[in-house]
Amino acid sequence: MKNKVAIFLLILLSGLGNLSAQDNKMSKSKNAMMMPDLKNWPEASRMAVKEITDKYGKPDGITNNELIWLKKGVWKKICIDKKESKHSFPIEHTDMMQTTIHYKVPMDIMDELSKFDGSVTFDRTQGTLSARCDKEGNNFLALNLANDIIMGKKSVEEARKAYGDIVKEKMNGGNPLYMQKLTFAVQENTADADINTTGLTKEEVMKNMKKTDEK
Repeated sequence: MKNKVAIFLLILLSGLGNLSAQDNKMSKSKNAMMMPDLKNWPEASRMAVKEITDKYGKPDGITNNELIWLKKGVWKKICIDKKESKHSFPIEHTDMMQTTIHYKVPMDIMDELSKFDGSVTFDRTQGTLSARCDKEGNNFLALNLANDIIMGKKSVEEARKAYGDIVKEKMNGGNPLYMQKLTFAVQENTADADINTTGLTKEEVMKNMKKTDEK
């Protein structure tokens, strides 16, 4: 009887050991998935990842070439790309960090934003406004100036000049407010589904598509 009990305990302990090893392996695998190896990423992209990770923690999603954080701070989404984009305004640098907020850009000002900074983009349907640069502070700056244009506080030319002046201030040891945070409140209910100009309902479209597929 004692031998049977001893054998049972050995089997049980062996099983627990295997489970523990599997748990450790899964834990290591999960950690590896959450923070990929960035050795092959450009230095500027690695620095961007460090800045955001230090402030907001590990990303919520990853691909081979992109890390994504969702609903962090004022941001709806933060995306950091492995691939950099050359950008010469207001000084030579590369863009890889895109930060997005809820914001309803008025239709009559959309062209003005495009003239201001090619790395400030909007999605009218989703109701978002994004800036893509190399540091969070620079994205704060771009969006604050974009808001100034939208609110009529600055012309495009004035905003572009202010961008360069504020960047210089930062480089000279200053701490400009426009690079610390958003100076305006993030909006809500900003999506714009537009209007149906065909007169067709979604059901009618789906029905016609089904008929086409059956032919």
